Amino acid sequence: MTATLSPGAWPALVLNADYRPLSYYPLSVWSWQDAIKAVFLDRVNIVEYYERQVSSATFQMRLPSVVSLKAFIRPSRQPAFTRFNVFLRDRFSCQYCESRDDLTFDHVIPRSRGGQTTWENVVAACSPCNLRKGSMMPVEAHMIPRQRPFQPSVFDLHQNGRHFPPNYLHDSWVDYLYWDTELDP
Repeated sequence: MTATLSPGAWPALVLNADYRPLSYYPLSVWSWQDAIKAVFLDRVNIVEYYERQVSSATFQMRLPSVVSLKAFIRPSRQPAFTRFNVFLRDRFSCQYCESRDDLTFDHVIPRSRGGQTTWENVVAACSPCNLRKGSMMPVEAHMIPRQRPFQPSVFDLHQNGRHFPPNYLHDSWVDYLYWDTELDP
């Protein structure tokens, strides 16, 4: 459940029971309707509110801006192998030329040469570099990835996600985001 990140949507930041976001990228948010439903089902605690209220004939309530789950959800140790997560691991840049445009993914060892579709053999690549490399080995194409492909941890992806903040962050969310980031002296 992800809400549109715009001020008019009144999304609620969703924290785990330990007050850490369920996910940094994409940021774990619910629509205000889902947040209120979770409140009434007694699945969350309201941590922060918006000034905005919703009301019916017999009830009114300020919209929650931050909620925390009552039950802790153990984070997955291994992220799913998806195109999005490959791009996130590679910081949304081509591993051959660093372009951020027209991204796809490339098999470092081409499938035609026995390469597998795995974390350790796939990198983000822009379409021009992917076409230029084609079915050649990196040495043949004179195209070596800037970093060796690897299977990231959830922590690795969260760290990379911090470099790509969402378009909308409400002031009440700031205290709950990036609190485990090392502070400057």
